Amino acid sequence: MRNTKLGELTVSVQGLGCMGMSEWYGAADWDESVATIRRALDDGVTFLDTADIYGAGHNEVLVGRAISGRRDEVQLATKFGIDRSGGDGKSRVLRGERSYVKRAAEASLVRLGVEVIDLYYLHRPPQTAEIEETVGAMAELVAEGKVRYLGLSEVNSDLLRRAFAVHPITAVQSEYSLWTRDVETEVLDALRELNVGLVAYSPLGRGFLTGAVDIAALDGRDFRAHNPRFTGSAAVSNQAIADTVRNVAEASGVAPAQVALAWVYAQQQRLGIPVVPIPGTKRVKWLEQNIAALDVTLSQDDLALLDPLGSRVSGARY
Repeated sequence: MRNTKLGELTVSVQGLGCMGMSEWYGAADWDESVATIRRALDDGVTFLDTADIYGAGHNEVLVGRAISGRRDEVQLATKFGIDRSGGDGKSRVLRGERSYVKRAAEASLVRLGVEVIDLYYLHRPPQTAEIEETVGAMAELVAEGKVRYLGLSEVNSDLLRRAFAVHPITAVQSEYSLWTRDVETEVLDALRELNVGLVAYSPLGRGFLTGAVDIAALDGRDFRAHNPRFTGSAAVSNQAIADTVRNVAEASGVAPAQVALAWVYAQQQRLGIPVVPIPGTKRVKWLEQNIAALDVTLSQDDLALLDPLGSRVSGARY
C-alpha cells in the first residue's frame, strides 16, 4: 500500500470507511468488523474513518477496540457536529457552538480510547454557530494537543475559505464517485487554491456501482431501501450506469467495484488535488477486492465510457 499526503498528514492512498460496521447498511457483526479493521492495518490501509454519529458512538468504540495496541500505525479520523439526541430526520441539529465542539471531542477521545485524533472533521456546516466560531474551537483542540489536523465535510468554496482563514484545513470529505460529482462544481476551486485534499466517501455509489446490491432484498436497517437513487423509476434508470461499469470491468477481467475505484484515482491529475477514497466495508473479502483496485489502470477508451455517467444519474443523493 502506498501513502500520500493530505496537507502535512501522511495517509494510506486508500482508507477504510467504518460507518457500516455499526449502522445504516443492514446487520453488522462486531467480531467480523474488528477482524476487517485489523486486516486493513495488516494490508497497509491505515487511514480509518469514523464519526460520533455512527451508531450513536458505537462505531468509535468499535474502531478504538480494533486499533488497541496498534495506535501508532493508524491515521485516525472522526467527525462531530450532527446532534441526534432529539431524534433523526428533521429533529437532527447541526451544531457548531464552541462548548459543543469541545465536549464532542472529549467524548470521542474517550470512546476511541486515544489521546489525540489525527484528523477531526466538522461533519456538516453548522446551524447553531458561524463557521468561524466552530473552526476556532477546533483550533483550540489543536493547540491543546487533542487533535492534530482539521477537516470539514460537505462544504462549498465559500465556507472552506472562511474556515481556512481561521485555521488551516487539511481535508474536505465529500461524496465523490462516478455518479456523484458535486465536488467539482461546489468546492473544487477552493480546494485547489488552498491546497486542501479531498477524502471521497461512498466512492462505490453506496454499493450500487458494484452491481452486487440486491435492492429488493434490502431490509429496514439499510437506509438504501429508501434512498431516491435505489428506488422506483430512478433505480431502473440508474441500472444502465451500473451496467456500463460492469461491461468495462468484464472487458478488463476485474470487478466493477475496482473499476469504480480506479476511476476515482484517475481523477487526481485532472482535479489537481490529492484524492483519497474511503470505501466502506465490514467484510474482509470486499476489503481485499477494494485494495486490488490500486492495480487497475483504465484506458482512455474506458474513461470515455465512464466519464459521462455522472450526468445520467436519476434521483437525489439523499
